[in-house]
Amino acid sequence: MRGLLFMKKIVLTGPESSGKTTLAAQLAGHFGTVWVPEFARQYLNGLGRPYTAYDLLEIAKGQMALEDEMAGSATNGLLFLDTSLEVLKIWSEFRFGNCHPETLELMQLRLPDHYLLCLPDLPWTPDPQRENPGDRVVLLDIYRREITSLGVPFSEVGGSSEERFNNALNTVNAIQSPNNSISQ
Repeated sequence: MRGLLFMKKIVLTGPESSGKTTLAAQLAGHFGTVWVPEFARQYLNGLGRPYTAYDLLEIAKGQMALEDEMAGSATNGLLFLDTSLEVLKIWSEFRFGNCHPETLELMQLRLPDHYLLCLPDLPWTPDPQRENPGDRVVLLDIYRREITSLGVPFSEVGGSSEERFNNALNTVNAIQSPNNSISQ
């Protein structure tokens, strides 16, 4: 348990098709630790019907359980998350006009140490679970506002796959530094 107290949770967030999953896997591989995938994919793949606002609360609970499960395997003081509850808040409000109060409460309990906000400057990659190729810039602004309102430090990463990996790598190295100067 002692190791988990000193673990840094770094969330990759941002609009759809902005390279979050790829970057989470690359960073975890580089630092020799694990990354927590997006529980929503598993949930929605098995749903068999269109999702509802209630499903987003169930996804929030599943995401937290998966995070807890995988945190025990994190090494080197780092855990990378392909998503977190601010995504569900944003998506709930964008898609349904509101967010379940329990999701909001849980989100405040699960704030990470740092966000890597992935810019939607990569080409759109179609996927059955992606819905808004034309709204990525609008959603990016919503992500910025949400993260800022949470008061959690964040860094934006963009460019080619190689550029965003190098930018993210530099940020994570700075976060791990005893003289951490990364801030909003």
